[in-house]
Amino acid sequence: MKPKIHPKYVESTITCACGNVIKTRSTRPSMKVDLCSACHPFFTGKQHLVDTAGRVEKFRRRYGDVVPTKPAKPVKVAKAKPAKVPKPPKAPKAPKAAKPETEPAKPAADAKPATPVAEPETK
Repeated sequence: MKPKIHPKYVESTITCACGNVIKTRSTRPSMKVDLCSACHPFFTGKQHLVDTAGRVEKFRRRYGDVVPTKPAKPVKVAKAKPAKVPKPPKAPKAPKAAKPETEPAKPAADAKPATPVAEPETK
């Protein structure tokens, strides 16, 4: 580790809003939290609403205590479709006629033969 770049790791005190105090180590000497394992509903098993900035009351004022459920949708009855009659299989196609063979193209008599190009040697 490089010297003088890491923060100090000191004894820390975490204080919850419910009054619970937890001692641990951290880079901060003290912290204040709203919820801890002693008062959080997930850990305690008690169901209560944690209100942040009056959001629960605002919801209850706007929509009331009970949210109405959606009405059940009517069940659609499928119409009976007539049964499909399978089509008869198609007759096989006749094979195509073979193409007549053609002779390969002959070079013109007045054309000059290609001469190879000499590549320079590299050292």
